[in-house]
Amino acid sequence: MSAALPPGAALPPGAALPPGAALPPGAALPPGAALPRGAGSLAGKVLFISGASRGIGLAIALRAARDGAAIAVLGKTDAPHPRLEGTVHSACAAIEAAGGQALPCITDIRDEAAVEQAVQATVQRFGGIDILVNNASAISLTPTASTPLERFDLMHSVNTRGTFACSQACLPHLARAQNPHILTLSPPLDLRPEWFAPHLAYSLAKFGMSLCTLGLARELSPQGIAANSLWPQTAIATAAISNLLGGAEALRRCRKPEIVADAAHWILTQPSRTVSGQFFIDEEVLRAAGVSDFDGYAVEPGVELMKDFFVS
Repeated sequence: MSAALPPGAALPPGAALPPGAALPPGAALPPGAALPRGAGSLAGKVLFISGASRGIGLAIALRAARDGAAIAVLGKTDAPHPRLEGTVHSACAAIEAAGGQALPCITDIRDEAAVEQAVQATVQRFGGIDILVNNASAISLTPTASTPLERFDLMHSVNTRGTFACSQACLPHLARAQNPHILTLSPPLDLRPEWFAPHLAYSLAKFGMSLCTLGLARELSPQGIAANSLWPQTAIATAAISNLLGGAEALRRCRKPEIVADAAHWILTQPSRTVSGQFFIDEEVLRAAGVSDFDGYAVEPGVELMKDFFVS
């Protein structure tokens, strides 16, 4: 018989739900606690994560590291940056402190040869690749007349082309993995004009990532390789918010990256042959997994949260 926590009980941060236990309605599962109801482990898995030196990418890496996963950390920040927290090397140190293994890969995913080099280094170090997380992204929320073509090209090169390039380079190794997954941080394919009119170039680049999910899920289905997208319900406290989208005041209305990481963990531990071609929203994933209290994910609990782009 499964054990159960008392109604309204809360697990402390970082705790795991006891084996066989169920999380009752109203129980709180804070960031870092293990997901309930059969969520598996990423122990022994190899993750290849773009944009993993900070923010959502790092949070996903740390969640996997607590299971004992190995992570290839792709990023461009080799040395401390005045406006960006963390480097590839500090991310690797945090992953190892959390219980995982880490490989620093100073990589610009716009460079095909650099991506291939990172893939080969990962396979040489860890023996393969089980999971690709396409997280790296460039953003410029400018209308058409105010978007230089150089900025347009940057966003498409990083977002859409980078997602395609990393997926293509990892495919031979994913095909040999058990329960292989591609997870892309991109929005649901909702093609309403209001998602495009304010910042057409950025929206095209982000939805290009989602189109990769759509196509890859069908293309790779015979091989049992899952391709899914994940997007936050609310704004997430990242460098983009602090540097570009409102600063400290906007950060108060955000959730922490850990909510996306916990949702990603659930997706990546599902059977790849049955969970594919989906466009997940972080909060919906966690609610379906039994989470009902989200206050622990808020930067400042009680403050009204900002919705993210592309979410009604």
